[in-house]
Amino acid sequence: MEILNGKVVSQHIKEEIKKEVDQYKLAGKRAPHLVAILVGDDPASQAYVASKVKTCGEIGFESTLVRYEADIEEKILLEKIIACNADKDIDGILVQLPLPKHISENKVIETISPAKDVDGFHPSNQGKMMLGLPTFIPATPYGILLMLQHYGIKTSGMHAVVIGRSNIVGTPMSLLLSRNAEPGNCTVTICHSKTKNLKEICLQADMVVAAIGKANFVTADMVKPGAIIIDVGINRITSTETKSGYKLTGDVDFTAVSEKASYITPVPGGVGLMTICGLMKNTLLAYQNQCNKS
Repeated sequence: MEILNGKVVSQHIKEEIKKEVDQYKLAGKRAPHLVAILVGDDPASQAYVASKVKTCGEIGFESTLVRYEADIEEKILLEKIIACNADKDIDGILVQLPLPKHISENKVIETISPAKDVDGFHPSNQGKMMLGLPTFIPATPYGILLMLQHYGIKTSGMHAVVIGRSNIVGTPMSLLLSRNAEPGNCTVTICHSKTKNLKEICLQADMVVAAIGKANFVTADMVKPGAIIIDVGINRITSTETKSGYKLTGDVDFTAVSEKASYITPVPGGVGLMTICGLMKNTLLAYQNQCNKS
């Protein structure tokens, strides 16, 4: 069994991005600029955004954090996004999800310019991804592909089971693994809360991507020997072992499943770090597209 170490891989990718950004700066060009918008004070969202802003600093990006109270009017948020769309010195825009219930996530996503949608959530970019056209790939699936590439894992011909059908992870992951590419060329089964015989389906899988949002959902008796396990889940569970009173765990029972897997991602230290890398690579691409226009 080999750990797919997000810390090691993300550091390698960040160093590559920084070298490229340094070259742009030496040529007298501005740095790539990412704007992150945070609504409310959800602790997890604050932590995610802080990590993204920190990574921008590490690789030479400029970043702007815009914060709003949870009761902000939807109209004000949309106006801010429109202003960022029009600013030629801003390359990428991300609005941290989830948003308060009175704000339409779909409306927010659709307001972001597809050219600055570095999360890859806009319907235009999702459609291009489905057709195999150049676009921004949603950051978490992109990060997983980067992880598989780094470790030289050849997926062609594999049966991949994706557990979870969200537009952020499960659905795009299933499309990307099935496309004619490497990583890719998998036969993909997408499962969800209504899937019958889930255990039997998972036991057929050469690769399992767990993105259902339930702690320790995938157990050892659901995994065949030698399977590749990609754990997307980040769940907070109560714990007497930490000062905070909780710890992070994935959607996979890591201890038991790791004894059967050939490769497995840990939580934390796995897919979460790769998601940020996917976001940064998308922002760099948005910057390059902007530079080519001007």
